Amino acid sequence: MIEPDFVTATRTAYDTVAVSYAEVLRDHLAGEPFDRAMLDAFTSLVGTGTGPVVEVGCGPGRITGYLHGLGLDISGVDLSPAMIEVARAAHPGVRFTVGSMMALDVPDGALAGLVAWYSIIHTPPELLPGVFAEFRRVLHDGGRLLLAFQVGDERVRVEQAYGHSVAVDAYRLPPDHIAELLAGAGFAVEGRLVRAARPPEKTPQAYLLAKAEAAVP
Repeated sequence: MIEPDFVTATRTAYDTVAVSYAEVLRDHLAGEPFDRAMLDAFTSLVGTGTGPVVEVGCGPGRITGYLHGLGLDISGVDLSPAMIEVARAAHPGVRFTVGSMMALDVPDGALAGLVAWYSIIHTPPELLPGVFAEFRRVLHDGGRLLLAFQVGDERVRVEQAYGHSVAVDAYRLPPDHIAELLAGAGFAVEGRLVRAARPPEKTPQAYLLAKAEAAVP
């Protein structure tokens, strides 16, 4: 199977910036009360001891590590081998693997929770229904999903990031539309937060918490 160009471009970009990205964002979460509030709410809704959780697009593992510290049985998956190498070094007590959120190596209904923290932003919007269907496949009924992404409705070409030259597209997404796509994939959105941009951000930031609904017989 031929890999889509956007997947190759995304992997290459994050392999390029992996070390710099980790250094810049190492302590970022400590200064982000909205981020922590949504992650804490997700943890409370999932509950500890209810089953495994996966962060897809985990990067250097900063969110995975935070949730691990809150008691979740969590592992991380990322497209970028360089990011996974950094994550393993930073969080030796957590399992990290290379993989794609479009085809997760997870059995049906195996997860209690899934986090996609700014990791859907490089997927062309027309492919998101398939991504959300994959998220629903791996979550058991009642499992929780947490998304974070930039608000908007446009494609942005990224050519500089974390001090490096890259070539990758990022998509700003409308929260109402993403909520509709989640509903179509079998999720009920339980909560959403849209906060104002803070420099150097250029757009508001959105967070959606959703519950995997049982299929209607």
